[in-house]
Amino acid sequence: MNDGGNLDHLEYPLVERRKTLPDPCEKEKRVSLWTLIKDNIGKDLSRVCLPVYFNEPISSLQKCFEDLEYSYLLDRAYKYGKTVRLCLGDGLMRVLHVAAFAISAYSSSEGRHRKPFNPLLGETYEADYPDKGVRFLSEKVSHHPTIIACHSEGNGWKLWADSNLKTKFWGHAIQLDPVGVLTLEFADGEVFQWSKVTTTIYNVIVGKLYCGHHGMMHIKGNQKYSCKINFKQQSLVDRNPHQVHGLVEDEKGHVLASIFGKWDDSIFYVSGDINAKPKGYNPVSEAFLLWRRVRPPAGLTKYNLTSFAVTVNELTPELKEKLPPTDSRLRPDQRHLENGEYVKADAEKLRLEKRQRMSRKLQESGWKPRWFQRDDASGTFHYTGGYWEAREQRSWDGCPHIFS
Repeated sequence: MNDGGNLDHLEYPLVERRKTLPDPCEKEKRVSLWTLIKDNIGKDLSRVCLPVYFNEPISSLQKCFEDLEYSYLLDRAYKYGKTVRLCLGDGLMRVLHVAAFAISAYSSSEGRHRKPFNPLLGETYEADYPDKGVRFLSEKVSHHPTIIACHSEGNGWKLWADSNLKTKFWGHAIQLDPVGVLTLEFADGEVFQWSKVTTTIYNVIVGKLYCGHHGMMHIKGNQKYSCKINFKQQSLVDRNPHQVHGLVEDEKGHVLASIFGKWDDSIFYVSGDINAKPKGYNPVSEAFLLWRRVRPPAGLTKYNLTSFAVTVNELTPELKEKLPPTDSRLRPDQRHLENGEYVKADAEKLRLEKRQRMSRKLQESGWKPRWFQRDDASGTFHYTGGYWEAREQRSWDGCPHIFS
């Protein structure tokens, strides 16, 4: 296998971030999942009240930002669109890197079996990462149905989406079906859109927990190229799990390149249609590397957070002064869980869930999101602007103290 001749990373400033979570203050008590949800088979898990034991110290708003761990792939995709390199040309290399980015979003899910916190209506999360050249904002814009809207900007690109996750418990497994479209727009006008595939967590009651992603992801471009990626469903006897295979096509349906690999390890590409190669063809010797996962240190946290995920809930005194009162970092039950204060975390989670039950009435009374607005034509939530300007001025008028 070969290095794909990737463009060098852009030069971003070095920012020192934490490398682990705080040591827990208490010993955690084990809770039986089966005794809690045996009567909820087939129901939407978002409506099942679970103790904090089943959470990881991250909200769904922050989980969306984790998709940008490998945002450098989009930086490279933008530069490839402006620079002809290799025999494949610029546009083709761009869509290959977009595909690798879409797949890389799943890499942090390996070993992550606890659920993120369900945000309160109006809860927000910001991520200002100059070391990645990325700014990100997300907000819970609807309580029923639960919808999270997010917007991010990088070097020559913008990425936005709103998402609704439908969950079902089937006794032996939990199925997560995402609803929503991600839109990626480059500064030169090229746009790609795709939806996420189904995630299933197996052996919920008995056996070793593991997750799998399966289904077809279609990355549609508005210019010459598109890509179809198949996430292979894992079977009980599968000796080579987590496989993905994809084909890049032009506007006439001609296959120009093939991608393959694993969503939790690495992705490669070869020129042409891999399915049309002679029998016995081995693509390994001709393959070029697009992306490789950064492995977390062994035993980093009990939640199996990646090194990147450990940073998303970090709260320094300097940052605290800049945040609106709606930011997930200020959520008390989540903060107590991160600190290992489990009794306080459970009490605060119960208190906030009681407040959450009021959200539907607020929404029915005409409540509107603070930073996003729904497009009447497409139904998609778009960022309306003004957040970073308000942050600069420390002016958070209209932002309620939802955690108090």
